[in-house]
Amino acid sequence: MPVVLVHQGRTLTQERYEESVKKITDGKPPLRTTADWPVEGLLVHAAGQGPGGFRVVDVWESEEAAGRFGTILVPILQEIGVTDMPEVYPAHTFVSA
Repeated sequence: MPVVLVHQGRTLTQERYEESVKKITDGKPPLRTTADWPVEGLLVHAAGQGPGGFRVVDVWESEEAAGRFGTILVPILQEIGVTDMPEVYPAHTFVSA
């Protein structure tokens, strides 16, 4: 079952997001397709500035896939000072192009 990951908080800024992407990719070109992620299972990724701050929304094919990415991402977030953790919940409905 797909899971939705929503990440937003006072410590997640656009600058920190961009820094985390550089660390995830080891400085290679930015993430452009789901194949660019370090683990399989990402279905959708979107990030942008909203009225409440910078927000990242992912949809993963399963909780296990999201967890595999989490083992890579969480240490990076801790290193760059992001202390807000994402909200993760099962997708009720998922439709893609």
